[in-house]
Amino acid sequence: MAAPLFQYYGGRDNIIIYACDCSNEALERANKMIEVSNVGSVAHRFHLFHYDFSTSGFPKWLACDSCKGHFLQKQHDQFSDAEENKDISLNNSSSLRESNCCTGGVDFVTLIFTLSAAPLHRMPAVIRECFSVLKPGGLLLFRDYGLYDMTMLRFEPDKRVGFREYMRSDGTCSYFFCTDTVRDLFTGSGFNELELEYCCVKSINRRTGKSMHRVWVHGKFQKPF
Repeated sequence: MAAPLFQYYGGRDNIIIYACDCSNEALERANKMIEVSNVGSVAHRFHLFHYDFSTSGFPKWLACDSCKGHFLQKQHDQFSDAEENKDISLNNSSSLRESNCCTGGVDFVTLIFTLSAAPLHRMPAVIRECFSVLKPGGLLLFRDYGLYDMTMLRFEPDKRVGFREYMRSDGTCSYFFCTDTVRDLFTGSGFNELELEYCCVKSINRRTGKSMHRVWVHGKFQKPF
């Protein structure tokens, strides 16, 4: 969890990062990395919180019902009269807040090796939650395990609990995606597909010389304006 936070930040002074995890241990590690890093002076730009959004919606302070309704109205208005709304800035979150009740939504959502840990039947609800907190035009960046990834081939047959779905030793799920499934999940929740492809990577353990063949699915999706 921690490493991507610094990649997203990249020294930019105008970015605020909200990150959640259902593991307190992961949050503690991320907080410690922020404390000991050279970004200490901008630590206030990182907001980490404990949450499992596969079982319930995002907290209201991230995007309240009023702002979500504003997003929907904005989408409707821009669809009805696109030329009139071309100059609306997606970064002007103040126009999306009501009495500072929430952050006003977000410009980007990342699901990096996250969705596969949710039970398959909950995935549509997870994606709809991400859709609901994004501002119109916002992007969702996706990467997760692909069909026939090395970890899938290592599972014993008795660990299979569903179609392409396996149970890890710690009790968490592990689903392996094909591009068609990813496309159906995201477009079915209202997103427009911008990029969707397999990423096949071969890495070699320098100590043992053993090759590892990884298959991931990469996607970029946009909430309509």
